[in-house]
Amino acid sequence: MRSHYCTDIDEKNIGEIVEVCGWSNNSRDHGGVIFIDLRDKSGLVQLVCDPADSKEAHEIANKVRDEYVLRAKGKVRARGEGLENPRLKTGKIEIVVEELVIENASEPVPFVIGDNSVGEETRLKYRYLDLRNPKAYETFKLRSKAAIAARNLLDSRGFLEVETPILTKSTPEGARDYLVPSRVHNGEFFALPQSPQLFKQLLMCSGFDRYFQIAKCFRDEDLRADRQPEFTQIDIEMSFCTQEDVIEVTEALLKDIFAACGHEIQTPFRRMRYKDAMEKYGSDKPDLRYDLAMVDVIDIFERCSNEIFSSIAKDKKKNRIKALRVPNGDNIFSKRQMKGFEDYVRKFGASGLGYFQMKEDGLKGPLTKFFEESDLEEIIKVCDLQVGDAVFFGAGAKSLVLDYMGRFRIFLANEMNIIPEDVFEFLWVVDFEMFEIAEGKVKALHHPFTMPKDLDAPIDEMESIAYDVVLNGVELGGGSIRIHKKEIQQKVFELLGISDEEANEKFKFLLDALKFGAPPHGGLAMGLDRLIMLLTKSESIRDVIAFPKTQRAQCLLTQAPSPVENEQLRDLGIRLREKPKA
Repeated sequence: MRSHYCTDIDEKNIGEIVEVCGWSNNSRDHGGVIFIDLRDKSGLVQLVCDPADSKEAHEIANKVRDEYVLRAKGKVRARGEGLENPRLKTGKIEIVVEELVIENASEPVPFVIGDNSVGEETRLKYRYLDLRNPKAYETFKLRSKAAIAARNLLDSRGFLEVETPILTKSTPEGARDYLVPSRVHNGEFFALPQSPQLFKQLLMCSGFDRYFQIAKCFRDEDLRADRQPEFTQIDIEMSFCTQEDVIEVTEALLKDIFAACGHEIQTPFRRMRYKDAMEKYGSDKPDLRYDLAMVDVIDIFERCSNEIFSSIAKDKKKNRIKALRVPNGDNIFSKRQMKGFEDYVRKFGASGLGYFQMKEDGLKGPLTKFFEESDLEEIIKVCDLQVGDAVFFGAGAKSLVLDYMGRFRIFLANEMNIIPEDVFEFLWVVDFEMFEIAEGKVKALHHPFTMPKDLDAPIDEMESIAYDVVLNGVELGGGSIRIHKKEIQQKVFELLGISDEEANEKFKFLLDALKFGAPPHGGLAMGLDRLIMLLTKSESIRDVIAFPKTQRAQCLLTQAPSPVENEQLRDLGIRLREKPKA
């Protein structure tokens, strides 16, 4: 039906007859001549319907309203002097219409296409209208390029694309499963996969050597701006590999994806041990576009005369006292603001927040009276303080201090507006702790199939061969070298408190596979949605998913989830309990 897309036409086409199709973005009647901005996926071009050129086309144009579907044929001409539109790619030309067809009319739309002031709920309810915005098209065009680049790179490296099941077995992977009742086996359930983890390990046991998949995954968890109940990840697994092999492939993969999307990135990426990331930045996904690293000052505070600090400092294994230097902070923030920062950290469990100001004649502030002059000099040295700096202190239990000081670091960076926008700062976080222990319970920090570095190390010090790739403070993906020996897997289950009976019930198929010559293997999964969100600088992951769910896990477009007929429930052997009355 068309000879060109709207923005394919420019001055080189002047004098040519062209045919275009699209939607009426708007129309204007200027003294009997009707102008229509025609929009397709590429953008806008101006149509001119003059009765002197075509009376019939002019009569049809007079009926056109916003979002009518049109087909037009006409001659390209240059716009008159002073009538060019520099905001449009086609702003130097227009099409004088000879033939105009209304392919379909439109009722008045609930919002103007491209109006960003419209509430998100309205845009999601009419998502098909929201996606008519050429900016949305560009987002999904970029997403498509990223997926194709990933497939091409992995194919060139000998990876085989394999689809793994969507209906599978419920296994503990950290979040709640979405369950699907079985009609054939009443009272039994499938689960939607949280990841293809077990199946890709089985493919390695099958001798496939290198696998990848752009996989749909499902997690029934509380939602945030970068979470969805269903999401897409680029999933890879390799046999006979080391951590270095997985990292090299991932960096090559990201380099090609970013190149396809118009960005050049440098490899290799920086690396940081998990413990160092937590101690310096209070996060296992630190944003390194700016500094503001924390410094340990617990030894100095142990000597101060303030009993609260000195008592905290006596237990260096369980507690932390961290200093956060803010360059020029004394000049940026008033004393009132500095005291107000205490309210921010209290929201995350802090009991308080101390601070010093670096003046010409040394450190000043309410805490200085508790320190000897020599200790104040050591604080200046350890924190590398310069005149005009401010330094904040957090003290208490290790996990609490690292958490709220890490959050405070990000808060200060935003307050100071020091985060560069057009920078991609990648980081590998490696040597993760194998387990996390809370309230006497042992949990796998990644997942229970991760290879420990030393199985004989104390459980609270054991590290794993696990790695996360981080971009601008967002975890893009993570992976590990997997356990390929049954006896190691059984030992890890034992440390996690998973009995042989429970392990066989949930993982028998994997444990059986490990008995029959499983090769060493490892891999990584990377969130495609998050990656595109960062590439397009979108505020929410919902902006880069064609038909996303809300933060309440609802699809406003289709009104899912929704009730089903009682007959369907009977077929599944399900009876719903009445909701308790409020």
